[in-house]
Amino acid sequence: HTAATFDLSVWEFWSALVCGGRVVVADADGHGDPAYLNDLVDAHDVSVLHAVPSQVHALIAVRDRAFRPALRAVLAIGETLPRALAKQLGGGPALFNLYGPTEATVSVTMHDVAPSTSEVVPIGLPVWNTDVHVLDRRLNRVPDGVVGELYLGGGQLARGYLGRPDLTAERFVAHRFGAPGERIYRTGDLVRWQRGELEFVGRSDTQVKLRGFRIELGEVEAALAGLAGVDQSVAIVHDDERLGPQLLGYVVAHHGVELDPVTVRAAVAPLLPNYMVPAAV
Repeated sequence: HTAATFDLSVWEFWSALVCGGRVVVADADGHGDPAYLNDLVDAHDVSVLHAVPSQVHALIAVRDRAFRPALRAVLAIGETLPRALAKQLGGGPALFNLYGPTEATVSVTMHDVAPSTSEVVPIGLPVWNTDVHVLDRRLNRVPDGVVGELYLGGGQLARGYLGRPDLTAERFVAHRFGAPGERIYRTGDLVRWQRGELEFVGRSDTQVKLRGFRIELGEVEAALAGLAGVDQSVAIVHDDERLGPQLLGYVVAHHGVELDPVTVRAAVAPLLPNYMVPAAV
């Protein structure tokens, strides 16, 4: 159900096929319709569902029946997995919390949620062919329980950014614990080792992840602030109990100017990718 232009679709297409499985392909516009996806899962006896947590939440919210026994696993990735959502799936399919950025070919750590009693759902342990390192600002390893930045290495790591040597040098740094010439990727994610697994703590910058997409809140704020009549702007992600996480924009008008929130949102929409347009202003 993920658009083929998004990196996560590679995982969805090939993980089943290389294991002798079958892939059920949703209609082009079906990924945004929880009722349609629920019917699709039931009609085809889907056994493994891969989705961002907010989408899992939407499926449960509109579902008036339990998942069929055929659904044995839900793989959540792309956003922080709330403990409340994990409890909602209790007694149903197994739930796995996955973590990974595009630069590491998506999923690089995994946690089996079912046995966990922690209030914070861990992102788990590295999968095969992956190295993880929790380091401080001087690239030294930090002790268990201490927050540090997550660095990734392994055979699946990208070589860099096409046509961006500056950004490549900033993010793909020398691996001081690896072989000569080996690189590790600086994720910008803050984590810590707790009870033998990794816990996600937050970001070292203002970047957020919403439905699998990376969003620099500063870019949204700059677009809003550049509109006529806008004096100040702020963008946040608000977790709504009914709708899940939503990107919201706040604006302050210049003195003597009246701003209409609907008009402001319409004005900023052409300036940003669709996934960066605030759901409301």
